[in-house]
Amino acid sequence: MLKSYVCFDLETTGLSVEENCIIEFGALKVRDGKVAGRFMTFVRPEETISPKITEITGITNAMVKDAPAIDTVMKEFVDFCEDDVLIGHNLMFDFRFARKYAGRCGYPFDKQGIDTLKIARSVCTGVVSKSLGSLCEYYGIVNASAHRAYHDALATAKLYQILSHYYEDENGGLFVPEPLEYKERKLQPATPRQKAYLKELIKYHKIDFKENMDVMTKSQMSKAIDNILLNYGIPARKRGNI
Repeated sequence: MLKSYVCFDLETTGLSVEENCIIEFGALKVRDGKVAGRFMTFVRPEETISPKITEITGITNAMVKDAPAIDTVMKEFVDFCEDDVLIGHNLMFDFRFARKYAGRCGYPFDKQGIDTLKIARSVCTGVVSKSLGSLCEYYGIVNASAHRAYHDALATAKLYQILSHYYEDENGGLFVPEPLEYKERKLQPATPRQKAYLKELIKYHKIDFKENMDVMTKSQMSKAIDNILLNYGIPARKRGNI
């Protein structure tokens, strides 16, 4: 069992590392098996937090309105992590977000890590769901604030210690830190056809659209078009062509 590491978790505005952003960091630094430091902060996001994310996390737009920007938080987080091994549950999800923003902000973030989800999938055959919540329930780990970054990170650290205690001797390879690799995918710009259709929808429905179309990606514009169609409907002259 590692005696020194950083266990961390993020809350984000969605599941897409390319399109969504971080709204909360939570991490704890472990030294000689004990918590030696804590890192907790909201982040002012680059997009609005949806009602669905608020329902899951309890984090509202008002809570992050005055939070520090990602470049400030990212530097503090990179400094907090030092050269430690990272531990997380479904680690690559959180690492991809952290690595993306570290790269954008100009901070090195090349790490090794251990994923408790990967371990659980191999050794926890008696647990149907390998989610953090299910594993905490199975092993009696109390997490009173699930889906909040620091509390999930703390629960993950406890899970790592339990899994290591019971399974590391016979499954040593699962507990060896591995290099974490992520290269940000180049985003495709919106197409002229998308822009033309979005402008037509905005004009037809008289929408006050504040985003800059010239910098929107193909995926972002597709999402904007879908949202307008869902909330306002298809322009009348288009319905006959469907």
